[in-house]
Amino acid sequence: MPVSFNKDIKPLFRSIDVEHMMRYGVKLDDYTYMSDGAGDHANAKAVLNTLTEQTMPPGGPFWPQHRLDLFAKWMSNGYHV
Repeated sequence: MPVSFNKDIKPLFRSIDVEHMMRYGVKLDDYTYMSDGAGDHANAKAVLNTLTEQTMPPGGPFWPQHRLDLFAKWMSNGYHV
């Protein structure tokens, strides 16, 4: 079964994370923004990069490897809603 943004990815972001990143124009809870195929999926790639580098969420708690892997799988399996 493919990884789903609404079922599997969106719930990983806490409301405080969503609110914090919205100030910077990053819409963690918005499928259209996160999947952005027209922009070569740059938004999702940038989010995964900041999660992997542990610069998001500010001050932690940082995502464990299994969450990072799930996010990457969502991307590699076609950005399903």
